Amino acid sequence: MKKQILLLAIAAIFSGSCTLAPQYTRPKAPIPEQLPQAKPAGTSAKAKISANPATMEWGKFFPDKKLRKIIEMALNNNRDLRIAALNVEKAKAVYGIRRAELYPTVTATGGEIKQRISSGLLSPGESAKIREYNVNLGISSWEIDFFGRIRSMKAEALQTYLGTEEARRSAQISLISAVAQTFLTLAADRENLKLLESTLSTQKTSCELIRKSYKLGIAGESELEQAKAGINTVKLQIANIKQLLAEDQNALNLLAGKPVPESLLPENLNTIQPPEDISPGLSSEVLLRRPDILMAESALKRENAAIGAARAALFPRISLTTALGRASRELSNLFKGGNRTWNFIPQIEMPIFDARSWSALKASKANRKIALARYEKAIQAAFREVADTLAAQNAAEKQMAAQQAIVQSTVKILKLSNARYNYGIDSYLNVLKTQRTLYVEKQNLLTLRLNKLINKVRLYAVLGGGGGNAP
Repeated sequence: MKKQILLLAIAAIFSGSCTLAPQYTRPKAPIPEQLPQAKPAGTSAKAKISANPATMEWGKFFPDKKLRKIIEMALNNNRDLRIAALNVEKAKAVYGIRRAELYPTVTATGGEIKQRISSGLLSPGESAKIREYNVNLGISSWEIDFFGRIRSMKAEALQTYLGTEEARRSAQISLISAVAQTFLTLAADRENLKLLESTLSTQKTSCELIRKSYKLGIAGESELEQAKAGINTVKLQIANIKQLLAEDQNALNLLAGKPVPESLLPENLNTIQPPEDISPGLSSEVLLRRPDILMAESALKRENAAIGAARAALFPRISLTTALGRASRELSNLFKGGNRTWNFIPQIEMPIFDARSWSALKASKANRKIALARYEKAIQAAFREVADTLAAQNAAEKQMAAQQAIVQSTVKILKLSNARYNYGIDSYLNVLKTQRTLYVEKQNLLTLRLNKLINKVRLYAVLGGGGGNAP
């Protein structure tokens, strides 16, 4: 029996010694080594956060207190994020199952056997009754993993678990980004509504002046009708923006998982403390820490491990069943000396010809190539996202400066139009047209301000975001 225990120990050591999976080496990223249009980390006086997913905590990136509270609501209540977290728990449990297969399952059994043997099996005219009591402690069909099949399957399950965790982190970053963008859009739409209401008031005042001029015979009917049309146009825009506001709030409630209190909603863009600036640095290696890239790499590692499992299926499988126990015809004598029993049943299964195993190995190798292509594609897509976001960031200040100049020029034109009208040089229609143009240019400036803030949020997301809670 000591030899059997020694054999078990040796088998346990060999079962964890090796696998037939290819050695994994991270593929070279199919992108330039440096990010386009990026600045070295620390060169920007505004940048307070570096593009390191380990330190880019969302609570530090979003300083606005109202927005942070809504993000916390979303992280606690959003159903999509909850499903992602439950998938992580499920993958972790599957990994635990695969890992446990490396070790023998020890079971304890006890029983009683009553049996009557027919006289036809014994001497003619005689029969016998047998009663037996037994208790055993044993291992039931434990596969000794000499060639790493179970270890490769465990590695597959581990990479599935790790990939699912990265999927949860990716879902969290997407949720935080969506909440922030919806919050900013709601603020911009509210500011746009106030701008429209101000424009409507100005249009009504102008229409009233034209109405008085029309009664005095100074203005024509066409001028009056155009003034009325301008009022109705603004009213239509107000109705549309109110619909957008309702949709914005509904979207924010859905993301938060429950209705957001009015006290947490923004008044306009000016009342929001903007997100912090991020210094992306120069190296494109930061993209390899994005959760979607890590998830794609986990899929590649999983297929790499699957090759090991497919290769091991071509080799013999060795299993072992053994038990130690006691047996007696009398229950009172079960634990007395001389009633010990044991069994030791090693078994080897040698595949001779199974075309399915070779096809499975080919399929595993093809799956690894597919996973590699997806991994490289994910990196290239991430590089483009960051490049586009950096390009928009670098152009934002120039766009806003140009648009601000246009607004200032339009304001001057409006003053001149009013002066020309007051001196009787020009009709009031030019004043109305300039008022409408001024609204459009102010709206364009508002859109650029919103895009600048949203682009900051997008840069946070495409650089890999970060974990942690609000400080």
